[in-house]
Amino acid sequence: MRQIAALPYATDPDGSMRILLITSRDTGRWVIPKGNRIKGMAGHRAAEVEAYEEAGIHGIACPAPLGRYRYDKRRRKGGAREAVVEVFPLAVTDHLAQWPEKGQRELRWFPVAEAARAVDEPDLQSIIAAFREPPGDPGWFFRMLLWIQEKRTERIAMLRWFHALMPKQGRFFEQFEDHAATLVAGADALARLMKGGPDMDAQIREIAEREHEADDIIRDVLLDVRRIFVTPFDRSAITGLIGVMDDAIDQMNQTAKAVALFEVKEFTSQMQDMSALIVECARITAEAMPLLRSLNLNSARLHDLTERLVTLEGHADTLHEAGLKALYNQARQGNPMDFIVGNEIYAHLEKVTDRFEDVANEISGLVIDHA
Repeated sequence: MRQIAALPYATDPDGSMRILLITSRDTGRWVIPKGNRIKGMAGHRAAEVEAYEEAGIHGIACPAPLGRYRYDKRRRKGGAREAVVEVFPLAVTDHLAQWPEKGQRELRWFPVAEAARAVDEPDLQSIIAAFREPPGDPGWFFRMLLWIQEKRTERIAMLRWFHALMPKQGRFFEQFEDHAATLVAGADALARLMKGGPDMDAQIREIAEREHEADDIIRDVLLDVRRIFVTPFDRSAITGLIGVMDDAIDQMNQTAKAVALFEVKEFTSQMQDMSALIVECARITAEAMPLLRSLNLNSARLHDLTERLVTLEGHADTLHEAGLKALYNQARQGNPMDFIVGNEIYAHLEKVTDRFEDVANEISGLVIDHA
């Protein structure tokens, strides 16, 4: 049996993440909203439906699944049947007062680690644990011991020893994390914008404000690169990473400007799905930034995150091509201007995902050079 599920999550202002779990109606164990596939509906859309019916939440479901898990689904007539569940991350935007299964289940928000322990299925535990909080900075002394241990069999130039011993200066890590927060907020506003509705102007303003915040951050980074004597990475690596991150929020703003310019009120499903992919890209980027503080300790996790960013960009390319083809076929029978306007919006959305792939490449370069 093939099923779909939503993994509902929310991010607090301090950057910590929470997972929403619900209880099953038959056993009372903690699970995530799930159900059978709906004919004619994409998996992530069906997951949104299940999240509404079982937990009373609305959100932005990423069309690229996080993974799959298996469990034994009990039959009403007795016995059990193995079910394979495809899990889609769902950024929760609203919690409703009324929903179809209200009162039939218990709902609770868990910290990530507690949510992973609360569910029974090992594969689901692993999927939830992938949202784990970034580890704290272990301190310069421990990092130095680890670095010496890894390099003790190599011939190390004296300059590299001095560079490792000297304290790192500047606020680069904090600036990376602050910029990633603007990406998360901008991506969330962009996805809401692609839903249409009466608050589109507010979402456009939100994206513009976040883009201005990002501009201030990148200016501070460029100033610090010129004035700080010792930097944690090569100066070109610092400017390269913050530059592609800034390009991502710039393209979000360009998308919003195109929507405002052409007074677009409705958006295709492919546009909405691309914006949902951007939300997931921003979440991954925000998780990756604190890990840069200890590359040796976090290289494996950074590899996983960058690999998913590349996968999401490929998924976005597929959506882009399908959306343009559908738009062209409609324009042949209607108004050609619709294709021109739609192509402009698609182009900016694709450039956003391209920039996140660039973020992945920059992070991979840092891991290769410094871990």
